Amino acid sequence: MKSKADLVYDNLHEAIVSGGLRPGERINMDELARTFGVSKIPIREAVKRLESEGLVVSRVHSGVTVAEIDRHEMRGVFLAREAIEGLVGRLAAENADDELLAELDRVQAKMGAALEAGEVDALMGLNSEFHGALAAASGYRILAELTEQLLVTVRRYRIVAPVDDMNWRSVLTEHEAIVDAVRRRDPEAAAKAARDHTNAQADHETAPQGEAVEA
Repeated sequence: MKSKADLVYDNLHEAIVSGGLRPGERINMDELARTFGVSKIPIREAVKRLESEGLVVSRVHSGVTVAEIDRHEMRGVFLAREAIEGLVGRLAAENADDELLAELDRVQAKMGAALEAGEVDALMGLNSEFHGALAAASGYRILAELTEQLLVTVRRYRIVAPVDDMNWRSVLTEHEAIVDAVRRRDPEAAAKAARDHTNAQADHETAPQGEAVEA
C-alpha cells in the first residue's frame, strides 16, 4: 500500500509531466494539503523527492515552483540520450524476442493512429512506451531508469515547445528503422538507428542559444 507521500508524489509527478502544472508555475502547499486531505508533512516529502529529480525548485522567498526548461540544457539531455539510446538499441537487438517485437509493433500502430487523429498527448505517452520497451529489453534496470528520467524531461519540453505533425511523422519513420534493425537482430544497425533518431530530434527541437522556454 502506498504512503500518503507516495500518492501526493504520483499526482504531482503526473501533473508536471502532462503539463497540468507548467514550468515556472507556483505550487501552493496549503492548497495541496487541503486537496489531498493530508498534513504538510507528506506534501513536503513529495516535494523534496520531486526536487531531487529536478522537477521542482524550492526557494526561501518564492516557495516551490515547477522547474523551468532550458534549451541549452535540453541539448545536454539529447546528448545523454544519444549515448544511452544507442546502447539500449544494441542490447535490445541482442536480446530481442517475439514479445518485444509485438510490443514495438503495437506501440507504432497506436502512434500512427494517434497522429492521424491529432491526439498529441497520446503521442507523447506512446513515444515513452516505445523507448521504455526498448530500455526494458536491454536487461539493465539502470538503463531503463535513465531512459525514463530523460524522457520525462523531453515530454516536459514538448509541452512548452510542441512537436509539429511533420516531425511526429519523422519520429514514426525513425522508430521504424530501429524496429527493423531489432527485428533483424542487428545490434550495430539498431544502435545507429537509435542514435540517428536522437540526433534528428535534437536538431529539430533545440536551439543553439541557452534560454528558458516560457510557460
